[in-house]
Amino acid sequence: MAERSGPSRILACILVGLGAFLLAVAILIPTYTVGKLEKTPLDLEVTTIAEGSGSVLNSQALLAGKAEVNTNVPLVSQRYVTTEDPANADVVTLQAGQTLRRTDKQGDTGLLSAIVDRNTVDRKTSMPTNDPVGTIQTQPNQPAEEVPRDGLQYKFPFNSEKQSYPYFDLNARATQDIDFVEETEINGLKVYHYNQTIEPVDLSKVVSSPTNKLTLPAEAWGVPGGTLPVTMTRWYTNVRDLWVEPETGVVVKGQEQLHQYYARNKDKPEIDVLKVELPFNEQTIEYQVQQAKDGMDKLSTFGRTVPIIAGILGVIALIAGLVLALRGGKGKQPAPADGGDYPQSGGGRHVDLDKSEAPTEQHDWTTDKTEEIPVQDPRRYDER
Repeated sequence: MAERSGPSRILACILVGLGAFLLAVAILIPTYTVGKLEKTPLDLEVTTIAEGSGSVLNSQALLAGKAEVNTNVPLVSQRYVTTEDPANADVVTLQAGQTLRRTDKQGDTGLLSAIVDRNTVDRKTSMPTNDPVGTIQTQPNQPAEEVPRDGLQYKFPFNSEKQSYPYFDLNARATQDIDFVEETEINGLKVYHYNQTIEPVDLSKVVSSPTNKLTLPAEAWGVPGGTLPVTMTRWYTNVRDLWVEPETGVVVKGQEQLHQYYARNKDKPEIDVLKVELPFNEQTIEYQVQQAKDGMDKLSTFGRTVPIIAGILGVIALIAGLVLALRGGKGKQPAPADGGDYPQSGGGRHVDLDKSEAPTEQHDWTTDKTEEIPVQDPRRYDER
């Protein structure tokens, strides 16, 4: 017998298959796609600018034999970070060009320092791989120096936590913990505040430079002793504060309280080389906030929105397919084999009622009349 539920059965199978596929998508996207998204982009290009004013040693006056410190000097620190090779699915090389200049002087006379830093990091944890070893270049006419490191620098890991992280200081060329302070908000965005305090570091032991340990007459230093030679060491301290969006690891705001000075005793600064507080300016903060939000939106889309929609549609399709399959099974009806519209009469015989009910004629010769006598239904005789 032919069945009329074929199309319904096919549609039910399609819906069940589609529902199962969407449910699988809802499960796999958060575990697979989000893992691919939680990596430092290979086309990263970020400029951060910090501004402030402070004290700066006049190097030209020092070379002329007199330690002179300028105060209330406007200063700008700019850092430009890009990605370089080697870079692949797992690692990326970050190159940061950093300058510090006083804006009250033009050209090279206002440039206080310039550094090019290269470091290959894990794209997910942002920790250095030291393969290859990172380099630091402080002079344009000198080769970069290899400097291994074992701490974060320009970015925090995805899903940062309320804990301490190792953080590499470029000036001290050493790693020290940066500690979680509090959870707060910047421009409506939740951020984690971290703090790192670097105690006085002897820069003459970090970089072999004649200016990191300098001998001049006492009068040149402005200390008692006349023409007697006095040797002073250059020291460095810093208080670093970073505000990090935890989901993406983007540093939304940064601030450093830099202090470099000459002294015979690290605990008694005598001549300031640089003393300034440099926070990110408002334009940089707004840009970094938007970068963090863009990253969060992308993670949210593939981590929550798409799986939820796929899951809901999958359940609907699966239920619809099952219901259709069950209803189709109950509604089966066989079609007539001979194509007729009515069943046969009892006893298996077909009777033409029109013909059996037709009257016949009978002639009565005694009266010479003819009568119509109806013929009885044959089924009545059968019943007898």
